[in-house]
Amino acid sequence: MADDRDDAVLPLIEERLTITKDRRMTGRVRVSTTTETVDSTLPVELSGTEVHVVRVPIDRRIDTVPEITTEGELTIVPVVEERMVMTRELYLREEIHIRRIDFQDTQEVPVSVRRQTAHVEHLGPDDAGTGTAPLHSKDDHDDL
Repeated sequence: MADDRDDAVLPLIEERLTITKDRRMTGRVRVSTTTETVDSTLPVELSGTEVHVVRVPIDRRIDTVPEITTEGELTIVPVVEERMVMTRELYLREEIHIRRIDFQDTQEVPVSVRRQTAHVEHLGPDDAGTGTAPLHSKDDHDDL
């Protein structure tokens, strides 16, 4: 009987699994965009310089022609004339005072901006593109 044990053969069995994949069209997607123009106004900072001119009559006798002077925002331009008196004398006829005033102003400027909206449609596998089932509409993206 000891010989029977040595002769006993135990068969080993192994299963193997194989997986295959097939590509199948289950549907289509169509993406289209539309462009719209939105008119709006934007505030714009404008700056500039205004110039005020004031004529100041002087009519005073002087010995030499004065220089053009600037005091802060004020520029003084002397205007002289010669007068015939027994002797020739210079008179300061007037001064022209020119004052620069800087300013800033905000104005509304009309502008046109364009924005695009995407529409996504799911189509069936055999659908040639006639179905319309939009996922998103223009109203879903007002924050763009």
